[in-house]
Amino acid sequence: MGYSKRQFVSAAFEEIGLASYAFDLQPQQSESALRRLDAMLASWNALGIRLGYPLPSSPEFSDIDAESEVPDSANEAIITNLAVKLAPSYGKQVMPETKATARETYNTLISQAVLPMEQQLPVTMPAGAGNKPWRVYDNPFLRPPVDPILAGQDGQIEFN
Repeated sequence: MGYSKRQFVSAAFEEIGLASYAFDLQPQQSESALRRLDAMLASWNALGIRLGYPLPSSPEFSDIDAESEVPDSANEAIITNLAVKLAPSYGKQVMPETKATARETYNTLISQAVLPMEQQLPVTMPAGAGNKPWRVYDNPFLRPPVDPILAGQDGQIEFN
C-alpha cells in the first residue's frame, strides 16, 4: 500500500516548513499542490521515469485521496521535488539539504529509467565457431535479425 496523493502533498508542505500542526491547508491550496504534483509526474513520465502514478486526463478528474501506486523507492524523490516546486509560491526558502536530496533522488530515478540502446550486429559480421547453424544453411556470417513486436522499453505485451 503506497502513499496517497494527499500524503505526498502534506509531506511536501512539511518539508518546506508548513507542517500540519501549525498550518492548516485550505482545500484550494491542496488542489493547487495536487495539480503541481500531477504536472511534475507527467513531465517525469514523458522523460521515461515511469513510476505507475495514475495521471489524470484532466485536472478536474484528479482525486487527492487516490492511492498513488508508486514504489517506495520513489517517495522521497517525489516529496522533496514537490517541496522545491511549491516553496516559491508560499514565500519560503528551500533548505540546501532538501535541494540536495531532491537532486540526488531525482538522479537515482533517472539512472533507473535509463536503458542502453539495443543494437543488432551487422549481417556482414562473421558468425564464429559457436554461432554457426547446423542444418539451416552453410553461411559463415550472422543471420539477419528478426524484427520483434515492440511495446516500448517498459511495456509488456499481453495477449488475450
